[in-house]
Amino acid sequence: MSKNDIKVALIGNPNTGKTSLFNQLTGLNQKVGNYPGVTVDKKQGISKLSATQNAIITDLPGTYSINPTSLDESIVLKTLLKKDIKESPDVILVVADVENLKRNLLLFSQIKDLEIPTVLAINMVDQMNKKGISIDLSLLQKELNTEVVLISARKNQGINDVKEAIIRCHVAAKASPLCGINSKIDPDYFQKLKEISPNYSLYELWLMVTQNNYPDSITKEEKEKLLAFKQDVSKLKKYQHKETIYRYQEINKILKKTYIVDKTKATDVRSKLDKIFTHKIFGYFFFFMILLVIFQSIFDWATLPMDLIDTTFAELSDFARDRFQPGLLTDLLVEGIIPGIGGVLIFIPQIAILFLFIAILEETGYMSRVVFLMDKIMRRFGMNGKSIIPLISGTACAIPAIMATRTISSWKERLITILVTPFTTCSARLPVYAILIALIIPDIKILGFLNLQGLVLLLLYALGFGMAILGAYILHKTLKIQSKSFFVVEMPNYKIPSIKNVFFDVLEKTKAFVFGAGKIILALSIVLWFLASNGPKSYTNATKNVLENVENQNLSQDELNQRIASVKLENSYIGIMGKSIEPAIRPLGYDWKIGIALITSFAAREVFVGTLATIYSVEADDENTATIKEKMRSEINPATGEKRFNFAVGMSLLIFYAFAMQCMATLAIVKRETKTWKWPLIQFFGMGLLAYVSSLIVYQILS
Repeated sequence: MSKNDIKVALIGNPNTGKTSLFNQLTGLNQKVGNYPGVTVDKKQGISKLSATQNAIITDLPGTYSINPTSLDESIVLKTLLKKDIKESPDVILVVADVENLKRNLLLFSQIKDLEIPTVLAINMVDQMNKKGISIDLSLLQKELNTEVVLISARKNQGINDVKEAIIRCHVAAKASPLCGINSKIDPDYFQKLKEISPNYSLYELWLMVTQNNYPDSITKEEKEKLLAFKQDVSKLKKYQHKETIYRYQEINKILKKTYIVDKTKATDVRSKLDKIFTHKIFGYFFFFMILLVIFQSIFDWATLPMDLIDTTFAELSDFARDRFQPGLLTDLLVEGIIPGIGGVLIFIPQIAILFLFIAILEETGYMSRVVFLMDKIMRRFGMNGKSIIPLISGTACAIPAIMATRTISSWKERLITILVTPFTTCSARLPVYAILIALIIPDIKILGFLNLQGLVLLLLYALGFGMAILGAYILHKTLKIQSKSFFVVEMPNYKIPSIKNVFFDVLEKTKAFVFGAGKIILALSIVLWFLASNGPKSYTNATKNVLENVENQNLSQDELNQRIASVKLENSYIGIMGKSIEPAIRPLGYDWKIGIALITSFAAREVFVGTLATIYSVEADDENTATIKEKMRSEINPATGEKRFNFAVGMSLLIFYAFAMQCMATLAIVKRETKTWKWPLIQFFGMGLLAYVSSLIVYQILS
């Protein structure tokens, strides 16, 4: 970051097209991190404003005002109150929706009163003719006393105008308040407030008093004066109410002069579509059909690239074994690193397809209809319509899904949603489901077009969602927590998905899976290889003992090598670990090798497949080039002589992974969100017990 770069904070109400504008301004020059001390995503990108000027754009969480009601919204206030030269914004870019300008200008008026240079970008102007909207731009700029730009972020219209406005605003470096609340509510009161500190604008001081939010730069003396100033709580609430009324009065005056809507030209397509998508019967049917298409696509579209990746890594291991000299490093590469990487990359097609559909549903505006549709159902189980967002986004990852519960105002509803969200099938479970379904469910069509494997996957997702609902109902009846509840959801206009937005969303989330899960899987693959390739004295003597055993004298060289590899693995450190828990998991149909995978997958569920890939690679003889799927399919249970991964064992494993809480990162997030270890521990042991008992019942019945 250069000292000359302009720091721009991108702010707006939800569904105003803020993400689209961010993508247009920054392109691929983006990075995602976290705000210090919290787990809220912080998206930043570099935008080239001119040949000599760049800007650092920070995309702040969507908010309706800078009077926060959730953790995400409090991030906006904290950012705007910062006086740190490195982090405080030089220019604020406010994004507004041309159809909801009145509501959007409330946020703009608050930001303008902070006296920070501000640009107003009115988005979706391509819809103005259809909606019968006309704007007197020059008069609006004069009334608002700020730079106003008309844009269509989706169609890349007006983006250069935004860049030029940011430069002009930064050069001017002066800003005046829009409403000036001090003279309209109680001049004497606000004059006393202003006298507390010359280092902050009047509205900044007012926000500190009303929101109890103080920047790091404030002195102890200033803070004490502000705390003393806010003793009269009734007056504070009264003046906050008056402030909102006054702001809307001023906004109405401005819009009356500059903003005209001819309702005779407006079309009513949205209401007609809403009648279908939010219908009390057809709405649910339509939602189910969308889910069916998604899960059919995950198997049908991803089969070819997954098989290609699987075969490629099997051949790559064989190539490396042939080309490199035998030794420790070659074993590490062939038996640890390559299978570990393959265990991650093989599931990119399925995960990318899942993220693609979720991104499209969000882009079109349909996801908000799902929230509205599900509210009545959710309330019966102790949640509200907003709970569906974490439950659906949990299909990607439980961590951001649990963080998304911050929009739920009721603590009881939020806690219930946090506790049941891990039941939703996340992308980490998808690799486990995919490999097991491929092993035990035949790849056949039902009714000529429905893939049986895709239907089973849909049923597993439905099982997870159903258990989340059942768990929520039990918690709703047992938790004795008093908490107020209200439900507000905005219905955005229907939009054609932006290819650019969908691409960035899929790319960002897929990268997060690959690099997030990939680091864990690769690290564990190397650790597993070491534990599987070393052991106590019984491991060292394994080759000698096999060769001296009379029963092995009639074996071929290949069979002898396989027997040596199996005995070595069984007596390795990882084999001993698996053997130690085998008595507990044998009633579920699992052996010590599966036990090893269960142990490692408590770090992350997706490690299950990579672990088995590593174990079978270590156990295999040097000439074996079989893929992960083939190795698992050919594994034999020595006690019965049947396949290890038969239908009963496969279903038992599917049920176990559907219910078990095998994600340390999720437990850490639950602890952070609930501020106690009580709830994550209840979650861990409760889900673990449910998984064990359910898998036991399934295996005993099917076997």
